[in-house]
Formats: sequence, C-alpha cells, structure tokens
Amino acid sequence: MNSLYRILVVEDDPADALLALQALKELELDQETLVVSDGAQALDWLRARGDRKDRPPGQPSAILLDVKMPGLNGFEVLEQIRADPALRLIPVVMLSASGQERDVRRAYELGANGYLIKSIDFPTSAAGLRAFAQFFVVSNEPPPGSLPPHRSPLTRIAS
Repeated sequence: MNSLYRILVVEDDPADALLALQALKELELDQETLVVSDGAQALDWLRARGDRKDRPPGQPSAILLDVKMPGLNGFEVLEQIRADPALRLIPVVMLSASGQERDVRRAYELGANGYLIKSIDFPTSAAGLRAFAQFFVVSNEPPPGSLPPHRSPLTRIAS
C-alpha cells in the first residue's frame, strides 16, 4: 500500500463504506482509499493531529464526504475544509441519501465539487462512485500537495 491515500472516504455507515471500496476496486483504488467513520476523524487525519499526527505527509486527491453523520455532519466538515488554506483545494464530493434541493444547494454553496445521491440499487451507486474516482483521482490533475494522478489501465495515454 502507498504511504498516502488518494481518496478519503468519510462515511459512518459500514455498508456504504464497503460499497465505496467495492466500486473503487474496479479502478484499482481500493487499497489507496482510507475510510473514517465521522467528521472529527476526517479533520484529525487531514490536519495530522491527535491520533493521526504521525500519518504520512500530504493530502488525498479527493474526499468523498457523507452528509448525515453523528457529531460533525458533512456540511460542517466541508465548511472547515474550505476555511482552511491547507485543505481548501482538495476536491470534495458529498454523498447523501437525500436529493432534496436544499441539501444539494447547501453543499454547492459551501464549496462542494459534486453531489452523489446514494441509491439502494448497488449498480447505480457503484457507477456514481466509479465516475467520481475516474474523474477526480484518475483523470483530473490533483491539487498541490496530493499524489500525482493514478495510472491505471483505464487511464488514457495522450499521444
């Protein structure tokens, strides 16, 4: 496993976290994904503090952030990420069972880069997660301080 994770998944539901890992496995990113179960753990990891102070340096290429979690919810975590100069460039995609306009609007107003709606249908959810990873981790140029783009067999080679 690499010393730094390309994707940070912040998800309190173990079944949804497992779904994310299974979807990312197809892009060979499951071993480069760190899952934490709440907002406080995510911020500790991102800021290398508390029990995460000895983690490897650098930041993930993208964050997949659940909206509804105990303690700090996803909106509160997103606000803190966008307020922190060392973190604000990391792409954050919100993950929620809610497709309500007010939730989607709030996410984008706070600076989310995307909003995926969880589905009870595994293929639908997996397709959204793979699209997230394909763009933000494989195809997109990552923010400064994160790992370079992932070079999987699915990565297009420019001529």
